[in-house]
Amino acid sequence: MAEGTSPLEAGLDRFVDLDAGGFIGADALVRQREAGLERRLVGFELEERGVAREGHAVVEGGRTVGKVTSGAPSPTLGKSIGLAYVSPDLARAGCRFEVVIRERCVRARVVDTPFV
Repeated sequence: MAEGTSPLEAGLDRFVDLDAGGFIGADALVRQREAGLERRLVGFELEERGVAREGHAVVEGGRTVGKVTSGAPSPTLGKSIGLAYVSPDLARAGCRFEVVIRERCVRARVVDTPFV
C-alpha cells in the first residue's frame, strides 16, 4: 500500500472498523465506500511467457484499466504472478486482462490470493 491508496482499495477493509469510526480519515473512507471504489488490488497470473513488473500497464479491450504494483516468477507455481490495481469490474477471480511487457500485451487472469 502506498500514499494515495486507501485500505478499501487494497482489500484491507477487514482491518478498518468504519461503523465504529472515531479515527482520522474515517469519514473519507465511509464516503469512498458509499460512492464505490475506482480500483481494487487483485492477484493475477500470466497465461503466457513474461514477467510483470511494477509500473507495467494493465489493459483490457484496448483501454488502460490499471497498473501492476509487483510481479515475479513463482518457482513453486511454475508461472509468473503479480499484484495490480484494476477497475472494480475486473476484480473477480477468472477475469482476464493483458499486461504490457516490453510493448507486448501478455494475457493474464485474476486469481485469488494468497498464491498457492
